[in-house]
Amino acid sequence: MHTSPCASNRKESSGGKDDGFVRLTVGQFARPFHAAQPIKPRASIYSPEVQLEIMGQEHTDANSVEQTNYGSSQSSTITRHRSYKWWLQMAIYTIFCLAGQSVATLLGKLYYDKGGNSKWMETFVQPAGFPVLIPIYLLSSAYKTLKEDSTRNIKSPPLLVLAAMYAALGILLAADCLLYSLGLLYLPVSTYSLICASQLAFNALFSFFLNSQKFTPLIINSLVLLTISSTLLVFQNDSSGSTSVSKRKYAIGFVCTVAASAGYGLMLSLTQLCFQKVLKKQTFKIVLDMIIYQSAVATLIILVGLFASGEWKGLDREMKAFELGKVSYVMVLVWTAITWQVFAIGSVGLIFEVSALFSNVISTLGLPIVPVLAVIFFHETMTGIKAIAMVLAIWGFVSYVYQHYLDDRKS
Repeated sequence: MHTSPCASNRKESSGGKDDGFVRLTVGQFARPFHAAQPIKPRASIYSPEVQLEIMGQEHTDANSVEQTNYGSSQSSTITRHRSYKWWLQMAIYTIFCLAGQSVATLLGKLYYDKGGNSKWMETFVQPAGFPVLIPIYLLSSAYKTLKEDSTRNIKSPPLLVLAAMYAALGILLAADCLLYSLGLLYLPVSTYSLICASQLAFNALFSFFLNSQKFTPLIINSLVLLTISSTLLVFQNDSSGSTSVSKRKYAIGFVCTVAASAGYGLMLSLTQLCFQKVLKKQTFKIVLDMIIYQSAVATLIILVGLFASGEWKGLDREMKAFELGKVSYVMVLVWTAITWQVFAIGSVGLIFEVSALFSNVISTLGLPIVPVLAVIFFHETMTGIKAIAMVLAIWGFVSYVYQHYLDDRKS
């Protein structure tokens, strides 16, 4: 057996006896250990097979860390992609909401100013444009999103529940359209649009009870300002506008517009509640379902009203007497119907993606647009009361938007 020179010399100096220590030489250095606690070399603790296994585990752990980092990077990329896609959808829905509402309101006033006087026809065109969405609806079955995969296994509600839901929303929509038509008939379009700002206050109230909306000082400030903005207009009878109405008709128009705003706020909150509690799915097809089915119910109800009132008998005479001609009469009604559906897509889409209150805020954002366009196209007068009401409405809107900004920063 081979013995190192240093070990031989130490054994000889001790007289060949064991001094009670075991010395292990590593290179030129040695460390003493007591014999009662002998320490085996590292090679005896881990056999070559165990060492290979440990090396394999270390390699596997390294691969796992690498795969985790790659997965996190890929997830971050998907999150950014979703974020960009979400903001693009929000931009499209917002444009649809603002443009559809402004153009449809102005076309409705044009219908009345140029010889149209059927409140049921003006009511009818608001939901009757839903057939233009049918081609989009058929294509939406092939529309896939990342959200759709997570809701694929959710069971659809019973058919009876769906029918009751769409019927109730359709009835409310029909009544709301009729009230809006009466308000637009008796009020200047600028006054009408400013009163419609009160729908945000009504919507916030209904959202508090139905959608668990939280009130903050800024939101309360917004509601107070919008309420005062609408109330100011009841003291004005704008006879200098495109049409002149009596105080009685002005009061009827004011009450109908406020009631329509309350009904619209309720309908938005109920729509959000249906998305959350009944439908429970997040697909574009669900948005179109909500628009088409409730619009179909509302259209049928309004058609019954049109024929029951007897106004359908005078539609031919009304078309011939229309100041812009027969073709313009038809085109005004057709484009009013289409633009209301554009507004519906934007409004329901915002409810679907965010909330009913946010959808109403975006709708209120178009508040200053219509009065300004009314001054340009209908030569209406921007009085002092209207100007103050507009400033208060914009102030209320900015107050709510700032609260939404603070909520986003906290989250």
